Amino acid sequence: MADITEQIARKVIEGDFDEFHRLVDDAIMHNIDINRLMQNGFIEGLNIVGEKFTNKEYFLPDMLVSGMMVQEGLNKIRPLMVKSGLKYKGRVVAGTVLGDMHDIGKKMVCMMLEGSGFQIIDIGIDVSAEKFIKTAIDKKADIIAISAMLSTTRLNIGPIISDIKKSKLTSTIKVIVGGASLTQDFADKIGADGYAPDAVMAVVRVKKLLGVDK
Repeated sequence: MADITEQIARKVIEGDFDEFHRLVDDAIMHNIDINRLMQNGFIEGLNIVGEKFTNKEYFLPDMLVSGMMVQEGLNKIRPLMVKSGLKYKGRVVAGTVLGDMHDIGKKMVCMMLEGSGFQIIDIGIDVSAEKFIKTAIDKKADIIAISAMLSTTRLNIGPIISDIKKSKLTSTIKVIVGGASLTQDFADKIGADGYAPDAVMAVVRVKKLLGVDK
């Protein structure tokens, strides 16, 4: 019989909410190591879902379901994570750029990053440079993730990155951008450190920027 963390990963892949919650509750009741539960259960499951999405075996709704499952699982074990002293892989401040009210893509990125072991500070939509910078300083962030859906609002990202690079965050933080209106070429032109076309690649890019292997 598969280890309970492997079973949890399988349920994340299958999108089976009921069995996922039953297994997570069982793991908590039997004091399964939180790091093993995160790595072998939640993260491994999401990694495979991400691979299937990349290979076009899964689609956005499948990824959304799995991301929601893991987020609910994280809510259950968060007190145990604090108690055990489990360390996050990094801290990410995420927001949608000034003038843009779109939220779904950013939330998907946040779910995937949190499920992959990163601490997320979601500062919402219509976010100014000042708010990005202040939050990143206050929370000691490693990454600022900026989203834009519209071709008009993407023009607001450049000045934000410019302000970030002029601030005292210059040598301590990386900026990743994404959204329907962005491309790698545009990200390069505005001085972003990374670009991700979707939530799966956002996890890949953030790990690479922070030198995280798994």
